[in-house]
Amino acid sequence: MTASADIAIVGSGINALAAGAMLARSGKRVAVFERAPVAGGCMRSETLAEGVTYDPLATTFVLWVTGAAHGALAKNLERHGVEFCTTDTPTGVLLPDGRALTYRMDRAANVAAFEAEAPGDGNQLAADLDAFGADAELLFGLMGGDPWSRATAKLLGREAWKRKPRGLATTMGGALQSMRGWLETSFDSDLTHALWAPWCLHAGLGPEAAFSGQMGQVIGFALEAAGAPVIKGGAANMVRGLTAIIEEHGGEIRCNAEVTRIIRDGDRATGLRLASGEEITAPMVLASVTPNQLYQDLAPTPERRDDLRKYLYGKGNFQLHYLLNGPVNWKTKGLENVQLLHLTPGLDGVSKAGNEAERGMLPEVPTICVGQPCAADPSRAPNGQTVLWLQMPEAPRHVKGDAAGLIEAPRDGQWTSTLREAYADRIEAILASHIDGFAEQVVTRRAISPADLEAYNINLVGGDPYGGSCALDQFFLWRPFADSVRHETGLKGLYHIGASTHPGPGLSGGSGFLVAKELGA
Repeated sequence: MTASADIAIVGSGINALAAGAMLARSGKRVAVFERAPVAGGCMRSETLAEGVTYDPLATTFVLWVTGAAHGALAKNLERHGVEFCTTDTPTGVLLPDGRALTYRMDRAANVAAFEAEAPGDGNQLAADLDAFGADAELLFGLMGGDPWSRATAKLLGREAWKRKPRGLATTMGGALQSMRGWLETSFDSDLTHALWAPWCLHAGLGPEAAFSGQMGQVIGFALEAAGAPVIKGGAANMVRGLTAIIEEHGGEIRCNAEVTRIIRDGDRATGLRLASGEEITAPMVLASVTPNQLYQDLAPTPERRDDLRKYLYGKGNFQLHYLLNGPVNWKTKGLENVQLLHLTPGLDGVSKAGNEAERGMLPEVPTICVGQPCAADPSRAPNGQTVLWLQMPEAPRHVKGDAAGLIEAPRDGQWTSTLREAYADRIEAILASHIDGFAEQVVTRRAISPADLEAYNINLVGGDPYGGSCALDQFFLWRPFADSVRHETGLKGLYHIGASTHPGPGLSGGSGFLVAKELGA
């Protein structure tokens, strides 16, 4: 049993494990404490049926493979057997009338496909992505770097010198454009609009939100460069790889080890207390938790009471998983290798469903993201069977009603198993309308409601997978709070990491990387 460590880490999600791996590799004695029976946070793999692996929560690692943490740890992960798998068609969209458009890891093919839908759309795609590429150093530096660092100050100074102050302000102002604003001023085809519109949801934003258009271009740029990679054999293999790096350098991961308090001596953190009563001495503590957990429970900070009152969580997610006999027989041809296929009525449909969920209503026509992991990683299921991974990014955390008027909401607004399965039936009906013989193929179905997501991981408050609303006033410099600086907490030696901190949610490991670098990794 560890009585002391150089670095104690609360939680074991992507940021915690990335930081732990980097710090352990640099010679620090690292101990990671996880309240759940297994490590990994949102990175999990389970058995859907005998010989069938699925990821109940997160599955796509595009932000990891394009991020700085991957650059630091890639060789170590490869040595421990972590393998990324992708097809050449990372995403696409399928409309209710059967029309579809796919997006490949090939600029020329994408331009041609967009141009075929509407003359000029392809050329505009190329122009917009080229313009983004020209600004990529600035935008990625701001989104992924430490906003209070000397490196960021130098970046802004260099860009201001190159662009002139007004030019830099113009670039930054343009980055605030909404997804709707970008799509409606760049493209004519409704199919082109529909391809991009759902991607803002994966950044925790709606299509009318400031900065959502820029996030669409970020994602388009990343998908074209890196695809939509999954981990061979399941996301849990990423956890095993990061754990192996920590352990081979003398660190440890302890599960079923709930941290109940950050121990302090005056204004300095000195360790942890576990639910078992055991105390761990550590001069540095990293907490990968929500602000409420940190400042209410682990390190009570009365002066943060008003900040916590104002801190907002976003919409919930709903997950649905299938095991099918045979391949997916899409009625629209050419979709079998699309890794993340959105089923949606289009831009207005995305907006409508998101608005309904924001108001506590079950969306009448939810945006459905269909993952086809077996297309890139056939090892997920025995030959002849197929796994489908579905995510609905618009689900109410507290259910007030049904936008379609067909499903009765519980009086207390809580998700129940009956409500979950009724909503899953709605999603399945949409999915089945696009697949020949779907009902006869289904071997297993598993639905996961926002309440189930929170039961998996306490950080997913109300099923919000993004650690809090990603609206601009709660992002960048202002995440989690308006006066936040770096990942400091006001308590020396205690650092806040995870989706609730800069640079925000997603499987990038960004906050873990930044803090690990700050601590000398």
